[in-house]
Amino acid sequence: MSDDKANPMGLFKKYLTNKRIFKNREVLRHSYRPHILPHRKPQIDELASILAPALNNETPSNILIYGKTGTGKTASVRYVGTELENAGALAGTKCRVVHLNCEVIDTQYRVLAQIANCLDDVSQRPSDSPRTLIPMTGWPTDQVYMELKNQLDSSGGVMIIVLDEIDKLVKKSGDDTLYNLTRINSDLKFAKVSIIGISNDLRFTDFLDPRVLSSLSEEEIIFPPYNAPQLCDILQQRADMAFIEGVLGETVIPLCAALAAQEHGDARRALDLLRVSGELADRESASSVGEEHVRKAQEKIEIDSMVECVSTLPTQSKAVLYAMLILERTGKRIFTSGEVTVVYRDIARIIDLDVLTHRRITDLISELNMLGVINTRVVSRGRYGRTKEMWFDATTGKIEEVIARDPRLDDHRLKELDINHFRAMFR
Repeated sequence: MSDDKANPMGLFKKYLTNKRIFKNREVLRHSYRPHILPHRKPQIDELASILAPALNNETPSNILIYGKTGTGKTASVRYVGTELENAGALAGTKCRVVHLNCEVIDTQYRVLAQIANCLDDVSQRPSDSPRTLIPMTGWPTDQVYMELKNQLDSSGGVMIIVLDEIDKLVKKSGDDTLYNLTRINSDLKFAKVSIIGISNDLRFTDFLDPRVLSSLSEEEIIFPPYNAPQLCDILQQRADMAFIEGVLGETVIPLCAALAAQEHGDARRALDLLRVSGELADRESASSVGEEHVRKAQEKIEIDSMVECVSTLPTQSKAVLYAMLILERTGKRIFTSGEVTVVYRDIARIIDLDVLTHRRITDLISELNMLGVINTRVVSRGRYGRTKEMWFDATTGKIEEVIARDPRLDDHRLKELDINHFRAMFR
């Protein structure tokens, strides 16, 4: 202890003095924007060609962009948006791009207010234009829309509104936001608006009114998943900037790429694997990153993502999951939706939860399956009909830890549930 006190850096000195692995780990994070996006030139060129009319102060077509997570959609749109703003400045045309994450900004009010407040920039406003910031709650939506329209006309030029994860907005708030935004040009005199929607879900348009869909999806661009060789190129580009020369074993990048290619060609997953592999090697004070670090990284990422997923579930979903954990404690490795329902009802009564119907419990089970927390399959029982079976894919210790953090489920009465009673019931 005295040695640590004598050294100003104390406990952290050993982590700062000898850089063995990383040169700049930040380039491996999702937030880093590379100057070159490998294997996305066709999509970038198509996007640029659709937006190019903005440089002549004309309204570009609206665009819907589809692709699975980690296929470069957001990075490509941000890259093209920055290039458009720069080209507009050189051409003397006002082109602005506003990027909204609809997982966070997920109501019509918030979307309209955020766009208006982004426009309300002293450097962009005429000197005689009044400054009005819209609060994130409190105004009638019609008033927010009128203020946005006024801000757009005061600013002039062409505004590109990017709605990232647009499906989250539609599923939560309906299509009123898109209805208003796709028709706002008819209310504008001095400005023009174009919409870019980005989605991981190719089916979200099922939720749209046909009129909104025809206005929004004037152009569609698909971002296909990366294959393993393409992921190798992406990882190599980042690795050259991120790691000290010579520390990566020859098989590290191909292995990260192969594992991520199995996960639907997700570049984010590949980058996470490479970064966490390096971090694990660094913490071990290893002189290089090897295949064993990639295997450990894969396990760690899966556990971490599972913990985050379970911790954010609503209490009813956690109660259903808790019922499955109890069934597993009875020695069952595979259990049916009927068995889960029986145990869930006991849990719900003990902790004063509203008891859900069997149909709703089955819906929650399907959601847990989609999230990857459990596995399910539908099996035929002949004349007894069909039933859903489920099981855990890996160790449940972490899931139990996370569920125990929920104050409603950390109830001493639940710990007194008679496992032997259920064991006898479901023999």
